[in-house]
Amino acid sequence: MNALKTLWRQLPFFVWLIALWMLLWGQFTVLAALSGLVVALVVTRVFRLPPVELSGRINLWWGLAYIVQFLGNVVLGSLTVAWQAIDWRRQPGSAIIAVRLGTDDDLIMTHVGVTASLIPGSLVVHTDRDNHILYLHFIGVRSQDDVEKHRRGVLRWEERIVRAVGSRAQVEALKKVSR
Repeated sequence: MNALKTLWRQLPFFVWLIALWMLLWGQFTVLAALSGLVVALVVTRVFRLPPVELSGRINLWWGLAYIVQFLGNVVLGSLTVAWQAIDWRRQPGSAIIAVRLGTDDDLIMTHVGVTASLIPGSLVVHTDRDNHILYLHFIGVRSQDDVEKHRRGVLRWEERIVRAVGSRAQVEALKKVSR
């Protein structure tokens, strides 16, 4: 029974590996799916990783809000970085900012870090998994107000991600954390 529960929880990961395999080959055929299944089985058996505990919950509304806001921030970040690169009047300034996350889930921490790094102008430089802290390098930081603005921005990404794919307990815990 426990093995069946583990298999059920790992099913989304297997499906993702098969889809990734098919995308890499650019073929969406039965043969590509079967070979992707074989590759997924080999990868998960040879490279043993601890099982990823998914919440089993997806909120489509918050997922859509996350995607729209992410795309908007990518465009805005690209324009901001481009302007900073051509504005010869001043240096953009930079800072490494520590952001303590409100959740203790490794998967949520990874999602927040990847999201922040994909938005131009920021990059994760270190993670403190034990204390749930992301250290990010930001450009365009000139004051303590800018530091706090970027910190709040990362915490908003965490909130969006937890609301989209986090467990109900994580959503409730995040509501209790004062921001």
